[in-house]
Amino acid sequence: MAGMRTVDVLLHPVRMRIVQALLDGATMTAGQLRDELPEVPSASLYRHIATLTDAGVLEVAQEKRVRGAVERGFRLHLPNAGVTAEDARRLSQDDHRRAFTAFCTMLMADFDRYLATPGADVVDDGVGFTQAALWLTDDELADLRSELAAAVASRIANARKGTRKKYLIDTILMPAR
Repeated sequence: MAGMRTVDVLLHPVRMRIVQALLDGATMTAGQLRDELPEVPSASLYRHIATLTDAGVLEVAQEKRVRGAVERGFRLHLPNAGVTAEDARRLSQDDHRRAFTAFCTMLMADFDRYLATPGADVVDDGVGFTQAALWLTDDELADLRSELAAAVASRIANARKGTRKKYLIDTILMPAR
């Protein structure tokens, strides 16, 4: 795995799920990740955790002895947990297609998992998906992106407590052609 591009490390469905599980700033052990991703075989999960750690996407946040073994708690190393603008410029069109396909596949799998949850109710749970066409100058687009980022940033550090539920917000922004 040495020398893998960040995009290649991140665009694997299991590794994307591991990153997603830790997006809220949580620190999780391999066992906790296994509980979060029960459909992933343990050996495969451990390999993907190792790949993400070797690539610097995950970092060991804590270590403790448990029955003679060392249990590690992993968290995202945010500077390495995404594709930078510089990285994106270097990607080929095929790389971008592959990345977008992986993103949409993950989105569909997330929605399928949600719908499979007993008692899932799209109205009561606040589920929504929509598309809007906006006519924007470059400056207006920059403002919109900043406003969306600020709205998310103001809530991203919310702690897991009380009646809070974890929600996913996925965005796709592109020019209409």
